[in-house]
Amino acid sequence: MRIVHRHILRSVMTPLGVNLLFFTFIFFMGKMLKITKLIINYQVEAGVIVRLLLYSIPHFLVFVMPMAVMMAILLAFMRMAADNEIMVLKSAGVSLYRLIPAALAIIVGGVLATLTMTIYGMPQGKLAIKRLTYETLAAHANVGLQARTFNNRFEKVTLYVNAVDSQTMQLRDIFIEDRRNPQAVATIVAPSGQLIRLPERRAVRLRLFNGMINQVQRAEPSARVLHFATYDFEFNIKPADKLARYKRKDEDEMSLAELKAHIRSVHSDPDDYYEALNEYHSKFSIPAACLALGLLAIPLGVELKSSRKSAGLGMGLPLFVLYYVMMSAGRSLAEVGLVEPALGLWLPNAVFGAAGIVMLIRSANEKPLYWMDGIRFIGRTAAGAFKRLTRRLTRGRMFRGDS
Repeated sequence: MRIVHRHILRSVMTPLGVNLLFFTFIFFMGKMLKITKLIINYQVEAGVIVRLLLYSIPHFLVFVMPMAVMMAILLAFMRMAADNEIMVLKSAGVSLYRLIPAALAIIVGGVLATLTMTIYGMPQGKLAIKRLTYETLAAHANVGLQARTFNNRFEKVTLYVNAVDSQTMQLRDIFIEDRRNPQAVATIVAPSGQLIRLPERRAVRLRLFNGMINQVQRAEPSARVLHFATYDFEFNIKPADKLARYKRKDEDEMSLAELKAHIRSVHSDPDDYYEALNEYHSKFSIPAACLALGLLAIPLGVELKSSRKSAGLGMGLPLFVLYYVMMSAGRSLAEVGLVEPALGLWLPNAVFGAAGIVMLIRSANEKPLYWMDGIRFIGRTAAGAFKRLTRRLTRGRMFRGDS
């Protein structure tokens, strides 16, 4: 049996690696929208972008690992069944139960890897992302200042400049409306200026040269004009409180010990209590998804009997989407207190795990699975849709290449 187990492990490991890379790439593409915004609005350096992506990997793996484990086992057993390897083993007196240990080794590895990510990797990664984002925004406090546009990013200050040199921070043709003192609104104009960052105070200092201040007193209607050779104008980035939250730890950034202490401290506040309890249970229920979905993949692969990867993808993705919808619904209901967090977050694992065990027992005993026709239909429909989508995308790229 060692040879058979090694063969199963090799059959599972290849699609597991491919699926991990593929689904992680998909998550990376979703993250690129936010990263593009950082690059455009804040001119963030390439090194910061790379660090943000690296810190995001644990968060991606938490959701990718259960899906990758299920898809890898499903594809491996589908291929073995299509090549009649399962039939040959059964003819030699090898029960389906004796093939489980090899798949179970992959499942346990997935559970432990995901558990490591939820308890250690994801909190540290999210906290590192938050701190890096705060430091980046503080260091690039001036970025977002657009030429020939009225900039309202600052508290009670409107700033207009005709030209901005992003390298030297030199400004040309500056107009400022200062409303911080409602009794004395000031208008400042200057032909040139220098922008100076004050990241430790979340502020910006604008050093103006050879300009003029026009100040209007509202209490007793009067105006005065002041000319200056050099004038320092300091203002805060708006809103300061929004960036202050980067200094606090959210529930998903806490270690297990911190989260337990937080749950005890917010026991009297239902909203915070259920949110913290949800986060605690998700640290264990998401890794358990590898077990539930992995067990379900074994009998599905044996019964589907197809060597086509599109068939496995067409079957695996709808099942994972269904699992994710159930988990999201359970989490949402638990957050508002309609169900207990333990029930909301563990019910999908119980349902899929029980279905997998029942199907595994019936398949091992060669009893018919009456619902397999419906499952095959869903798999064929999803696989057909995936093929059509792939052909359309390929055809679209060809047309663009021709043009």
